[in-house]
Amino acid sequence: MSSLYLDRRETALKLEGRVLAVYVEGRRESSVPLHLIERLVLRSSVALDTGVLARLADAGVAVVAFGGRLGRCQAVVIGATHNEATRRIGQIRLYDDPDYRRRWSRCLVLGKVRGQRRLLRLALERRPDQRQALVKAVESQEQALARLRGEPELGVDALRGIEGAAAAGFFRGYTQIFAPELDFTGRNRRPPRDPVNSALSLGYSLLHADAVQSAQTVGLDPMVGFFHELDFGRASLASDLIEPLRPHVEQWVWECFRERTLRAEDFKRDGEACLLGKTARQRYFALFEGFARPRRRLLRRWSGKLAVHLAKHGGRRERASAH
Repeated sequence: MSSLYLDRRETALKLEGRVLAVYVEGRRESSVPLHLIERLVLRSSVALDTGVLARLADAGVAVVAFGGRLGRCQAVVIGATHNEATRRIGQIRLYDDPDYRRRWSRCLVLGKVRGQRRLLRLALERRPDQRQALVKAVESQEQALARLRGEPELGVDALRGIEGAAAAGFFRGYTQIFAPELDFTGRNRRPPRDPVNSALSLGYSLLHADAVQSAQTVGLDPMVGFFHELDFGRASLASDLIEPLRPHVEQWVWECFRERTLRAEDFKRDGEACLLGKTARQRYFALFEGFARPRRRLLRRWSGKLAVHLAKHGGRRERASAH
């Protein structure tokens, strides 16, 4: 199965038997068998009625909607999820378990820092002209890893501090491996103000939507994470799940600009925001689909293992009271 990206105005979706048909300005442009679609990504204004939405949900197709002037991810609509409620009960119970949250968070931070260190080492091989900045950035990752190894009982707040410091050190090196015309001087968002940040933000958002789908499909609540704090509207568990995968996005974005499949001229200014142009978005989505497939398999595997583990904790009290 794969994703269907729709990014043209005056687009409408209709169901024709077991086929999803795409109409543009009233003309039938294409069609896809419903069973081949895993997710539907809507970037522009797309019309579909409630019958189509219900059928997509019934078929397990996630609908990911980007909207507004800046094209931010606005909604992820998913149909029926796993029916085993003990998984969600276990999730809530372990959210209140400081030791579990500490161990979970430590694994996430270790995975992310190792991934960023690996990327920086690769950059050192390919960009020896930036050796000084990259060596310092690698050292910041080494320092974070040394503390993680040396202090295994660190609490979640301390782990967040280590992750934040390591990320800051990473970006001080990462910014040096992009062409000067991209004007990439550091991480910024809401809105992203340069082409690299724009590409990163979109990649993170798409992967985050995949994590929401993976969590819900196995019966977990994507809003209740263990490393990221609960916040109104934040899918904290999805944010947890993609944390070790962020370096994958960062490497992919670097390779896109390095190979010039993405270029500065592919982006346009909208006030303070820097956004991908329409033609470039089509290219970006096609490239991202190839990148995302193995990461989605990882997300499904991690979510499934987590769900099985949480189900054991969700059913514990019921079994105890039955004896």
